[in-house]
Amino acid sequence: MELVNLEGRRLTEKEKRGLEILQILRRFGPISRTDISARTGFNIVTVSNYVDDFLKDNLVKEAELDISEGGRRPMLLEFNSNCAFGIGVGVNLNNIVGVLIDAKGRILLKTQLSPERISVEGVIESILSIIREILRRSKEYTGNIKGIGVGLAGIINKKSGTFRWPQRIGADVYYVSLNPSLGDLIGKEFGFPVIVENDANCACFGEQWLVLGSDVKDVVYMFSGVGAGIMINGELYTGSIGCAGELCIYSRKKEQFNPEFGDISFLKPWQTDLGIVEDVKNRLLNNQNGGKQIHSFIDYKIEKLSLKIIFNAALSGDELAKASLDIAAKKLGIKIAYLVNLLNPDVVVIGGSFEEAGEEFLNNVTQTINDWGFCEATDNLKVVYSQLRENAIAQGAASIVMQRIFAYKG
Repeated sequence: MELVNLEGRRLTEKEKRGLEILQILRRFGPISRTDISARTGFNIVTVSNYVDDFLKDNLVKEAELDISEGGRRPMLLEFNSNCAFGIGVGVNLNNIVGVLIDAKGRILLKTQLSPERISVEGVIESILSIIREILRRSKEYTGNIKGIGVGLAGIINKKSGTFRWPQRIGADVYYVSLNPSLGDLIGKEFGFPVIVENDANCACFGEQWLVLGSDVKDVVYMFSGVGAGIMINGELYTGSIGCAGELCIYSRKKEQFNPEFGDISFLKPWQTDLGIVEDVKNRLLNNQNGGKQIHSFIDYKIEKLSLKIIFNAALSGDELAKASLDIAAKKLGIKIAYLVNLLNPDVVVIGGSFEEAGEEFLNNVTQTINDWGFCEATDNLKVVYSQLRENAIAQGAASIVMQRIFAYKG
């Protein structure tokens, strides 16, 4: 079986127009050709030519006749959600999620692994195992699965097909290289086209493609304060070789982090929990005020403390938890403000499990962005939590596959 290269080239203008029409059909169908023309600004002949091709490829089907305002009743069209299925796998330092989605991006099957720590040695085998499990459970869909998308924490090099996995050893993070091409490895084992993309990029794409709407073109997805997915004018920005979006400087030469250079704490690698768990542990050990709700959750056993417990305690009114989250929100807000000034997005999406932190955390982040960003960049900015939540990476990875399949068919 010859595998289609889903990420080997940029989309043509013709393909982009086709995708825009498909997006309208996917979001607003059943819909007439005339209404598609009105929403896209393309003339009716252009729309009809694309629609005819989509009907031939079974991407679109005729639904019913619309109400006539005089003359022949127009035929309504709707997107065929069963025209294709895609597998998505999301891998970060906290968990691994695998999904099977239909062409509308809806999850049909899901499987998940939550090991205590995902080591570099176990990354590839965990990905292969979760794909095997999805295929085992989805035999009724196998004949129409079109590809596999993998969203991966770490540094992607698309030219070489390699990646470096972030491995935390003690207080430090090391990026460990894995040389074999992951995409080739997956493609050879399962016989499907494969896309491998950074986790934050996948999540960013998923939120824009499935949630935010086609009119939102410029998006930043914040995976905690560690990495960012970036969309510019409706397209993922991944840089010259695919590693854009990392929010830190990195060197294993400790002397380069010299205090004489100034405070560079915002430029160093951050923990995925923004250091909240460690901060709360220190506050508890120092007997700071509050902590009653936290202790009720962990039975006074500090080793049981987790980010989710801190979120729940803060939502229950625990002052110690709220104080720690307030500082973290301000730190995150300052980092986002810098990106907002740099990139001027329409929307900033906050994910990486922080969508569970509650409205007060989000409001503190937003207020900090407004305090530190230029008013021109923040006046119309929307700051929202991820709607796809823990599925964002996997759903986004599979949706990138769907987008490419649709584009190349169209």
